[in-house]
Amino acid sequence: MGVNLQKGQKISLDKEAGVRLNRVAMGLGWDVAKTKGFFGFGSKSAEIDLDASCVLFDEGHRPLDVVFFRQLKSKDGSIVHSGDNRTGAGDGDDEVISVSLDQVPSNVHSIVFTVNSFTGQSFEQVQNAYCRLLNAEDGREVARFNLSVQGSHSAQIMAKLYRHEGQWKMHAIGENGTGRTFDQLLPQIAAHL
Repeated sequence: MGVNLQKGQKISLDKEAGVRLNRVAMGLGWDVAKTKGFFGFGSKSAEIDLDASCVLFDEGHRPLDVVFFRQLKSKDGSIVHSGDNRTGAGDGDDEVISVSLDQVPSNVHSIVFTVNSFTGQSFEQVQNAYCRLLNAEDGREVARFNLSVQGSHSAQIMAKLYRHEGQWKMHAIGENGTGRTFDQLLPQIAAHL
């Protein structure tokens, strides 16, 4: 198991993985919190559509590209989204964004991952939410960040991959926000670039 990241923590991907990482995957998983019925009977859960997205930025902090449920691949093909899971049903990662680090264009300085409640519910209605970074070549978990900080927010800036002195590093941001899509978080993301 990889490192359990805390909000604000930074790690070197190669150091934590023990090898030079060429391909990574950011997995997002969640479950819908069940509401309790009268005297504990009739509990139910609403469908919640969380969406994983990533925005690519240059060194001047200008957005270059985005990968999300409406654009499942970056323009250069180095980043691919698994597709939209609209319910969080099942175990494991519900949405996955795969990144071929060795193919990310050199003008991309950072890749910021976000999660939004497209259906507008707050994270108070979500449980067991996490994001995790995997070595996509062998499936081993490099790092995990618990997103289940329940609250009235409907979005979160999860993490950032960024280039530093020829290496890729990861910064667990974990900042709560509001918005149904990644673009509503762009002003908030700017502070973390």
